[in-house]
Amino acid sequence: MRERGMTRRRVLGIGGALGLTAATGLSTAAALARRPSITGAELRSAVPLPPPFQAPLPIPSVLKPVSTTGGADRYEITQREASAEILPGVKTPLWTYEGAFPGPTIESRRGRPVTVTHRNELPVPTVVHLHGGRTPAASDGYPTDLVLPQGWHDATMHTGHGMQGMHDPRALVTKLTRAYTFPLDQRPTLLWYHDHRMDFTAPAIWRGLAGMHIVRDDAEDALGLPAGPRELPLMIADRAFAADGTLVYPSLDPTLRVRPGVREPYFAGVLGDVILVNGAPWPVHEADAARYRLRILNASNARHYELEAVTDDGRRLGLVQIGADQGLLATPVTHQSLPIAPAERYDVVVDFSGVPVGSLVRMVNQLGSGRTRDVMAFRIARGATDDSRVPRTLSTDLPAWRRPDAVRVRDFAFRAGQMHGGHGWLIGGLPFDPARSDVAARLGDVEVWRVVADVHHPVHLHLVGFRVLSRGGRPPLPHDAGLKDTVSLRPGEAVEIITRFDGYRGRYLFHCHNAEHEDMGMMANLEII
Repeated sequence: MRERGMTRRRVLGIGGALGLTAATGLSTAAALARRPSITGAELRSAVPLPPPFQAPLPIPSVLKPVSTTGGADRYEITQREASAEILPGVKTPLWTYEGAFPGPTIESRRGRPVTVTHRNELPVPTVVHLHGGRTPAASDGYPTDLVLPQGWHDATMHTGHGMQGMHDPRALVTKLTRAYTFPLDQRPTLLWYHDHRMDFTAPAIWRGLAGMHIVRDDAEDALGLPAGPRELPLMIADRAFAADGTLVYPSLDPTLRVRPGVREPYFAGVLGDVILVNGAPWPVHEADAARYRLRILNASNARHYELEAVTDDGRRLGLVQIGADQGLLATPVTHQSLPIAPAERYDVVVDFSGVPVGSLVRMVNQLGSGRTRDVMAFRIARGATDDSRVPRTLSTDLPAWRRPDAVRVRDFAFRAGQMHGGHGWLIGGLPFDPARSDVAARLGDVEVWRVVADVHHPVHLHLVGFRVLSRGGRPPLPHDAGLKDTVSLRPGEAVEIITRFDGYRGRYLFHCHNAEHEDMGMMANLEII
């Protein structure tokens, strides 16, 4: 997929408001880098929206294992339709894991295997991907590895853009249930699980199929970081609501059975006008005047955030980053604002000890406007003692890959283009096809990948973590620190990453995690041989 030169293409209308001449490549796209981090179009809710900072912040329940014998933990999750009161006094139908949005959190120990048996009681096939997991290929959630619901007889169903009605001979299809096995032989971090069905990932996540999975170990526990009630998992996601409380989404086929994709104005991504944190709109959390550890996940389909913690008197509190997608940094990095793209996770500590009791600290999104500028708030409810700390050295087990270690360099262009007679999103000029081999990497090899974007693309690699080597030929940005599995490319930007393809052999993916881009072709196969 090495880029072989620019070819002139016609102007594509992207997201209604954004136009890009793909042919002029980086010269045109670079001008877009000065624009806000928005790729997509926003849906407007038709139901009255509540004022901010009224709903208490929910904390997702921690799922209990059904068995802990034999050195492994076993869980069971039912995927089913449910309804919840997300907006006050309004019931919203959802697709859920265990009847909740977000789904229940799974907490694991490093190196202790977990098996999660999913039962699909939804009206369509599903696939589960543990995002950020070092997972054998058979349990990674490849998009055609479907779990069929009861009564779904056509395993060779038309799956849309990538499949063109073809049967994937390597697909691992099961009926009603599937057991996913996760060895979790990896650094402690916040992972998340979500639907990954071919061509329909975006609307399935939008309807509620997302949950968190935390991996811990003894070394991290011994650091003295904020813990217990002062450690908060925060899943941020935007949505929009119809007048009757249902979720609005511009699917071409609202049944999500046959025709994938969204209406033309939302081609570049679907944005909502309501910001949810752990499933509540603009919530507030009563906090001690102490340090808090915030495990932040951007589970939005397409919305980017630039987060700041702002006090009543306008001061910005430091966001002390201690971890990235794939676990702890070597040393802390302090930010005044923190950009976070879809699927990225940041582990940060915020110190409320200097904030007067009774005041409010707002978490705001500098990329938002109107109601989407607010995210959530902390009300400092009481003074408190605090024996937590943020040590100067957080981790010593980060990989030390260097550029000379790489056995090859690969180039990939993430760009809009024509696909099957319509608009699509392409990697190296090609839409996703499960029957095609795109990249074959040898187990144990170190490689450098250079990826370039036309508009905003959060690029995710399955199986492995990576380090960011450069952005636009310059050193990485402060928020690029540590080991990542998703990197946010800005318009016209080229990023270099380095990784070692270890863990397991088999068929994996890399793709854009703007979920609408992913559904419209922006995935490719990664074969570990």
